[in-house]
Amino acid sequence: MNADNLTVSFRNNDLSPRDLISSLQSLYDSREPEVLAFIPEPNRFERLLNDAEELARKYPDVNSRPALFGMTLGVKDIFHVDGFVTQAGSNLPTEELQGAEAVSVTRLKNAGALIMGKTVTTEFAYFTPGPTRNPHNPNHTPGGSSSGSAAAIGAGMCDVTLGTQTIGSVIRPAAFCGAVGFKPTYERISRDGVIPLSPTLDHIGLFTKDVETAEQVASVVTSNWELVIEEQKPVLGIPVGPYLDSASKEGLAHFESMCKLLSTNYELRSVEVMDDFQEIRNRHDAIMSYDASQVHKNRFAKHELLYSPKFSDLIKRGQKITDYQLQLQARDSFRNQIIQTMTENQIDLWICPPAIGPAPKGLDSTGDPVMCLPWTQIGFPVINIPTTKNKDNLPMGLQLVGKWNADESLFAWAQEIEKVVRVI
Repeated sequence: MNADNLTVSFRNNDLSPRDLISSLQSLYDSREPEVLAFIPEPNRFERLLNDAEELARKYPDVNSRPALFGMTLGVKDIFHVDGFVTQAGSNLPTEELQGAEAVSVTRLKNAGALIMGKTVTTEFAYFTPGPTRNPHNPNHTPGGSSSGSAAAIGAGMCDVTLGTQTIGSVIRPAAFCGAVGFKPTYERISRDGVIPLSPTLDHIGLFTKDVETAEQVASVVTSNWELVIEEQKPVLGIPVGPYLDSASKEGLAHFESMCKLLSTNYELRSVEVMDDFQEIRNRHDAIMSYDASQVHKNRFAKHELLYSPKFSDLIKRGQKITDYQLQLQARDSFRNQIIQTMTENQIDLWICPPAIGPAPKGLDSTGDPVMCLPWTQIGFPVINIPTTKNKDNLPMGLQLVGKWNADESLFAWAQEIEKVVRVI
């Protein structure tokens, strides 16, 4: 039994708080020792039992319970959560890293979610990995930086998890772990209460087992959410050029099989875009490294030796950036160019691989986020849909990219596309 089955039973009073937590603990004990998705927490299930009993007392009437009543929530350890220490996958003194609870966490708690715990992150949401393993094959990476959040969903240990994406840290690990991942339009989910990596590029995102659950959660945490019903099928754009060519042979073969599946139900249009893709990549690194050098300026001056070599290199690159404003202007031009291309070609969604291929073997790297990079840079909403598994039992996925601020339409179409492409 997965966490979502338990949640439904608890919501309907078919499970007592004690039975819910006992079942969750059994599930956790069976999966967590191999996956290592969560930050260790003494007395986790005693705390959860108290929280579940309090929630049941607060909402005794089944019919008036809030939207996410009893949903178990994992929170990436760069989010501040009342009662929890934030370490951000780093070796810095904990007193340097604490703050007020994240707005996104508070909204989910107010909607009835139960905090399962903090999930493992790479150091400050960059590239230095933590201990988490891929839940489908422990010899492979779960991706990063939201490694624990993606793996917890892939292992079925909780209902929803929070993550962040600055390059590809929601969509890539979602693809690697067989989870639905959602990254909204830039700033539609509040970043307040989350340790930043690059405020210009950071997005708050989430992971669930399916698109329906992701939409349910997104409607709670996303600002100004309005339900959209799309009567027409979307026109799907294929972004042909050096961007798409960045995927591996296996990644492209899988993507082509998804296109073939979709072509029986949808109109697909291949469009040449991003012929300056290397410039787009260089710009992303310049913006991110400059931002990181500013965010960590004071901490780095005090604690340089406590940072990993990878993060130290990022900060030192950022300290050398002298054309930051020009990079932002170029980013805005790129966004406008994609908007214009979608308008001219009447494209509703882009479809593309969520990663260059399946999760790489080994735990010393979190994989290449390049297939997510342009959509993060311009802040468009994105969903990963798990599709199939390869011969090594590793999940593959499909990335859907919506229009700026059209997150609700993206979800409406994603639920239908999921029915076509999803096997796992």
